Amino acid sequence: MTEDQLVQLKIDPAWLPKLLIAFERFSINTPGRRAAFIGQCAHESGNFAVLEENLNYSADSLCRVWPKRFPSAAEAAPYHRQPEKIANRVYASRMGNGDEASGDGWRYRGRGLIQLTGKDNYRSAGLALDEDFIIAPQLVATRDCAALVAAWYWQTHGLNQLADVGDQITITRKINGGVIGLDDRIAKIDNALAVLA
Repeated sequence: MTEDQLVQLKIDPAWLPKLLIAFERFSINTPGRRAAFIGQCAHESGNFAVLEENLNYSADSLCRVWPKRFPSAAEAAPYHRQPEKIANRVYASRMGNGDEASGDGWRYRGRGLIQLTGKDNYRSAGLALDEDFIIAPQLVATRDCAALVAAWYWQTHGLNQLADVGDQITITRKINGGVIGLDDRIAKIDNALAVLA
């Protein structure tokens, strides 16, 4: 992979050394694996430019995006355009996070190229990479850590093997929890494969 290829993919070429280290360490070592990784991460991070989850939702959007957490407009209204409160509500009491009052939802919100979310994931990534993401979760949103964290997540969730067989739907589910943005992800993967092949 080269800087020129990243430019063609509309990704800042400064990512190259970080990606090459992550690819080597986590066996993202074929054009298909790299294209799938780049396409999925490009979707999750706005082409490697947005390293923190945007949780600035209107009350109406909260009801659409998280209907189980916000079943009515009345329940969503107090959270309107309040990212910290929203994170603490939607990520409460799951993925190793404490309850809404704990602040864990905001502390361990989506960060990095793959939008790592939840205290359990931060703890596991930190142990694997010899970093303390529990004490310093903001490190996940740095260029130094973001590629490694995403590649760690990729390998530990079996995404190399899924990329080998072209199963973009299952990869998307393992990253996103659903298939939000599937068409864009596939378009980005196809483009990356054309550039990298």
